[in-house]
Amino acid sequence: MDTRGGDSSHQATGRGAAVEFSYRLTVADFEEALRARARRSPAGRAQVLMGPLISVLATVVYATVADTTRPVWITMLVITLAATSWGAVRGLRTMARRMFSVTESYGQCRMVADDRGAVSTGERVSFAVDWTVYREYLETPGLFVLLGGDRAAAIAVLPKRGAQDPADVERLRAILDRNLKRLK
Repeated sequence: MDTRGGDSSHQATGRGAAVEFSYRLTVADFEEALRARARRSPAGRAQVLMGPLISVLATVVYATVADTTRPVWITMLVITLAATSWGAVRGLRTMARRMFSVTESYGQCRMVADDRGAVSTGERVSFAVDWTVYREYLETPGLFVLLGGDRAAAIAVLPKRGAQDPADVERLRAILDRNLKRLK
């Protein structure tokens, strides 16, 4: 993949031409990506569910040790579960805003991908990644979300609205399918 600029969208690769997307990321993109990750990946589910589960367990242990009555125990459990669930959702929104604040200065981005990886160029940043940086990806109605391994914090958000042609979405999906595991 040519990272020096030029018209890399028409380069030939072993399996076809590269695909190009042009987009500007938004907070909503990151919120959608993090919600999808929380629903479909083991790491995302653990991140969102760990707080409520631990708080419920702590409440049950406390209620047992303190020998509280059943109505008090149930009230404590409901309040604890509601508060920690709300906190988990707020945590995803806060994380989305923080991720956006990092990428906001990128401005309008242009991403070119082929079977070797992707090159992204923004108004103030440019970088190339090999597909080995990511292990899997998931798809939402508006995004492709690339995820690193269980212990990696790598996440990339590629809005479908950036496709130059509707067929480019299908071509990118084919590239991702050949190089990454798709999460259903």
